[in-house]
Order: sequence, then C-alpha cells, then structure tokens
Amino acid sequence: MGRITESNFKPAWWLPGPHLQTLWPALIRRRPKPNLDARRIELSDGDFIDLAVGRRPGPRVLILHGLEGNLSSHYAGNLIETLDREGFQPIFMHLRGCSQEPNRLDRAYHSGASEDLAEVLDALSADRAGEPIAAVGFSLGANLLLKYLGETQQPRLAAAVAVSTPFVLRDAMLRLDLGASRLYRGYLLRKLKAALRRKFAERPFPLSIDLTKVKDFNTFDERITAPLNGFKGVFDYYSQASCRQYLPHIDTPTLIIQAADDPFMFATTLPWEHELGPGVTLEIAAHGGHVGFVSGNRPWRPVYWLEQRIARLLRALERP
Repeated sequence: MGRITESNFKPAWWLPGPHLQTLWPALIRRRPKPNLDARRIELSDGDFIDLAVGRRPGPRVLILHGLEGNLSSHYAGNLIETLDREGFQPIFMHLRGCSQEPNRLDRAYHSGASEDLAEVLDALSADRAGEPIAAVGFSLGANLLLKYLGETQQPRLAAAVAVSTPFVLRDAMLRLDLGASRLYRGYLLRKLKAALRRKFAERPFPLSIDLTKVKDFNTFDERITAPLNGFKGVFDYYSQASCRQYLPHIDTPTLIIQAADDPFMFATTLPWEHELGPGVTLEIAAHGGHVGFVSGNRPWRPVYWLEQRIARLLRALERP
C-alpha cells in the first residue's frame, strides 16, 4: 500500500483561493523558449507523435502536457529550463495532434491514450541514451501517465511525478459545470473546437455535429471524443480512461502532487490511502489550485514551488 502525506507547500498570501493560484501562472508567468530539437515518432497505427528534445545530454525526463497544452503552457518551458539547468535532458511529448502539424488519423489524443506513451517510451529506449529515468505529467497528462504505470507490468520508467491529476473524469466534467470553474470549461472547449476546425479544414469532418451547440464536456466527450477514439459513449470513455482504478497496481516510485482545493475536481475525488499501490506517494497541499502552487511573500517575486519540488525528487534519483 502507498501513503498519503501532507505537502510543505505554503501558498502566497497575495494569491488566496484556488482560482488565483490557478490563473496567476497561466496569465502572468513568463514563457521561456528553450532551444530544443524536433523528433517525430512514427506510431504503429500510421500516425505520429512529435517530441521536443533538449540538446545537452543527461538523464532523460519525459514531460506530458495537459488538455490543449503545448510548449507554450506556463509549466512547460519553465520545467524544461529547470531540468536543463539541473543537468537533465528534458523531452517534451506533444500528445497526438498537439504539435504544429495536425495528426494524420481522425482519432485524437485523450485522457486514456496510454498506448501512445508506451510506444514513445519503447522508441526512446532503443536510443543510445536509453529510456527516460522519469516522466512528469500534468493534469490530463498526469492521468495518462498513472494509467500507463498501473496497467503496464514492466513500465519503462524508474520514477514518475503526476501533478494535478483529475483521477475520475466524470467528476472533473461535473466540477467544471459548477461556479467559477465554468470559466475553465469555456476556455478549454473553445480551444478544443478551434483545434478540430484546424484539423479538418482540408478534409471531411467524420461526425455529424454542430460544434456551436457543444456547451459542456459531457456533450463534447459523448459526441466527439468517444466516437473518434472507439469508445461506446461518454461513460464508457470515462470509466476506461480514469486513472483512479489503476492506482493500486503501481509499483514504480511515483509522486502525485495534488491540491485539495483544485477547481477541476471535488475533494471526494481524491483516492484513499488503501487505493494507492506500493510505489505511490500522494502529497496533498491544502491549497494550490490546478497546476498553480505559487508561493512567496512578495507579488513582484513569486516562487514557483512545483519546479523546485520536481527537481528535488529527480536529484534524489541520481544519488548513489
């Protein structure tokens, strides 16, 4: 059985509440543009995954982004910069269709597409530099990473970090329909619809649906995510893709960093200790929002705690 611990994260006094913690880094934080090499992994189904790879050698760390994330996401370039400075080689994995070029197949990325992660790790393991020592997943990418670890008998990772995991996708859908969290729902749906329009601008859209009438994730996942990706419907998708059911089977040393006030989930969405596999530590902060975790006493000098916590764990892996 794994364990649940209390995080030492202390939120900035000037960013009270989950929404300010979530929005500050997304809206205010600088976006570094690290020098990375592009690499394409050809998938067995004829599609592809694009990677962005750090140029300096070192222990490799794979990064998985969240819903509609990319290298411009506030956590992406900053974590890449931190890992590079610490002597690691960061590898950013664009989920299927999230790089500059639309993917070839009608199917898209989704929260449960762990087979894509498995193929990428297989390809990286064949390199002279070897497979990554760890992977770091954010939000949707965290769910995908934990699902992979729980369903794979011999994962190609020595360690993992999952940040702001949704755990139960139906809960996330319901939570984003409530209160101020509807702000995130509207923003993400607009981005998803725009991505679909770009992808199918020069080829037929395979579904009969008016995107302007899609107002929530339940409808989007029922009418778009499920049929495009071979699920019977929205609840088939949610039940198969949610990572909470896979947690008991994780032996790989895995740190899950979670805020109890995450506006993308309910407090009851958090797993109990007996649900955690022997490799899992669930570190819960009372506050922190969704991929927020901003501390510091002065607004003009915020401290982005997440990168510090992740780097500290990865440095420990490298000790003899």
